[in-house]
Amino acid sequence: MDQRPHERGCSGGIRFYVKMENEIVNRVSESGLVTINLEDFYPSGERILFDIKNHLFQEMILREKDFREYIKNEDWNKYKDKYVALTCSNDAIVPTWAYMLLTIQLNLVVKKVIFGSLDELEIVLFAENLAKLDVEFYRNSRVVIKGCGKLPIPKAAYVQLTYLLLPVVKSVMYGEPCSTIPLYKRK
Repeated sequence: MDQRPHERGCSGGIRFYVKMENEIVNRVSESGLVTINLEDFYPSGERILFDIKNHLFQEMILREKDFREYIKNEDWNKYKDKYVALTCSNDAIVPTWAYMLLTIQLNLVVKKVIFGSLDELEIVLFAENLAKLDVEFYRNSRVVIKGCGKLPIPKAAYVQLTYLLLPVVKSVMYGEPCSTIPLYKRK
């Protein structure tokens, strides 16, 4: 029991002290809610968009000999430990093998390489991390999937996490433990 005096104010501007008879109870911490923050699944590291158009003749035509020369002479170490999304931002016809050749070189130094946009790269990275989640840990739990944060979390990650949790949890909520939006309750 907290025996410290507590200062209270009055509308007349007079301050007085009241001795606290009851402990302040944190109802959120005693609620049994389990919070999952998707930021905990955010892989750290730089993301790079590799646009193949910059290595095409007139940004439109892949010349095999020139492209292979570029592959051979490029310093691939500048991509070391980065996440790379391969794309072509213009309407050029790029043979599939060109992306495969880039992947072979990048695979030696990068953390991950995909074909697609930076947004698609984020979806893949989250999908891989969420696939490792031990959902049994959340069996019969009341789960809050944390909403707002500092990192960009793709909507696909929220969908995938919800999908993974539904077979095992009692309920799913979105937001903060002190202010949740109920989404699902097992019957």
